[in-house]
Amino acid sequence: MKFRLILATVASAAFATLTAYAPTLLAQSVIKGDVAKGQEIAGKVCAACHGPDGNSPLSVNPSLAGQHPEYLYKQLSNFKSKNGKPAERNNPIMAGNAAALSDDDMKNVAAYYSSQTPRPRTARDPELVKQGQLIFRGGIAAKGVAACASCHSPNGAGLPAQFPRVAGQHAEYTAAQLKAFRAGERKNDLNSMMRTVAGKLSDREIAAVSEYIAGLR
Repeated sequence: MKFRLILATVASAAFATLTAYAPTLLAQSVIKGDVAKGQEIAGKVCAACHGPDGNSPLSVNPSLAGQHPEYLYKQLSNFKSKNGKPAERNNPIMAGNAAALSDDDMKNVAAYYSSQTPRPRTARDPELVKQGQLIFRGGIAAKGVAACASCHSPNGAGLPAQFPRVAGQHAEYTAAQLKAFRAGERKNDLNSMMRTVAGKLSDREIAAVSEYIAGLR
């Protein structure tokens, strides 16, 4: 009974957080780009790392197929330096690629990759999947960690214009990003939400939830 009460408290806190941020999230513009133009740009600039259809062949690079265009556009924007200030996301390779893209180019690329079909991926470690499922669906009550599903949805599809799709992402990439949030190396999350969550996760817990996410469809 005590565990259920703690879990309910964590869930309520997560809901309260989402409710508080909802106006900001919903205010984000819906991205509408030219898919054909985006495909042309992606073939020249993005395909080598992310695959021609957004299904990355390399686990260190994220798969982009089926990702919400608003999220893709935001990330591309965050790799660009603005008004002489450092980019919100520090990545030399992506900074170089994004620098040459106009605002319309980024919208077009986002529209193209979001229109592609994600390729299913399979989790490899049953024990990690089991632990990861508990964290993703129920959080970690003892640490005050809310369920990942509260923002990214139970099947990992995310919420358009709000939270990214994570289902089927390379486990290695997901783990690397969670560790970057935990270390404060990645800081472009809304109101430090991901930094707060990742900061409470151990290496084992990060590995577990990343492995579970990889197998979601």
